[in-house]
Amino acid sequence: MTDLGTVVAWGAASRPGPARATNEDAAFARSPIFAVADGMGGHVGGATASAAAVAELEALAGQELSADTMVRAIDAANGSILSKAERDPSLMGMGTTLAGVALVLDGPRELWLAFNIGDSRIYRLLREGFTQISVDHSLVQELVDSHELSAEDAVTDTRRNVVTRALGSDAAPEVDFWLLTPSEGERFLLCSDGVSGALSVGSLEQLLMMHHDPQEAAEALVAAAVEAGTKDDVTAVVVDTQHAPEDVSMQDTVTIERPRADAARQGEGS
Repeated sequence: MTDLGTVVAWGAASRPGPARATNEDAAFARSPIFAVADGMGGHVGGATASAAAVAELEALAGQELSADTMVRAIDAANGSILSKAERDPSLMGMGTTLAGVALVLDGPRELWLAFNIGDSRIYRLLREGFTQISVDHSLVQELVDSHELSAEDAVTDTRRNVVTRALGSDAAPEVDFWLLTPSEGERFLLCSDGVSGALSVGSLEQLLMMHHDPQEAAEALVAAAVEAGTKDDVTAVVVDTQHAPEDVSMQDTVTIERPRADAARQGEGS
C-alpha cells in the first residue's frame, strides 16, 4: 500500500503587464500538478508556447503520478512547442519557462516533485524559514555563480531577462528536479519573473504570511507586483500542504539524479 494522504489547497492569479494586450504567462493549478509558464517569442508566440506547456500537464490532472511520468510530460511539452512552430513559421523561435510542483509516488511514499527550466521560480515557506527552491537558468545567475556579478547588482542588471534554458529547444530540455517530503503547514509559491523581479524576497514572504487563504495570497502577490511597477506579465500560484502523512524539516530535501531523468527520456522512444 502507498502512504498517501497529502491534502492540499491552492490559489492562482495572473494579469498581463501594463500596456500589454496579451498575457504571455500561463498557469495550471489542479491537484496533483501546479505550474507557471512564462512565454517568449513575441506576443502570439509567447502565449502559444506557455499554453502548450501547461496543456501537457493539464492532461495529467487527477491521476497518480511518478517522477518519470512528469519527465516525459515535460519532454512532450517541448515537442508540442516545436511542432506548433514547424506548422506556423511565424511562431519559430518561441519558447517558455516552466516551474512547478507535483505530488508523485516514489515507492510507498508520496512526495513533492519540484521542476524548473528558465527563470520562473519556486519558493517554499516552512516553519524553519522561506527559501528559493529553484535556481534561475539565466545569464545573470551564471554571472553570479562565476562571481562576475554580485547578487545585489543582478537585481537591476539590464541582462536579467536573458534566459539560458527554456522549453522550445531542439535538444532535450535540461530541466532541474527536486524531491521534497511534504510537510504539514508548508506553502509553495510558483511565480513568473514579473512577480519575483518586482518584489523583494522579504516582501514575498510577508505577503504569503499575511494571507491565510491561498487564493487571496496569489491575488495579493500579483497586485503588489503591479503596484511596485512591474513591466512584465505577472502570475502567481500558491499551494498549501494542509495535511501530510509525515512532518519533516527543510533538511529532508533531496535532488533527483540526472541519470534517472535521462533514462526516462530514452524509454520514451521519441
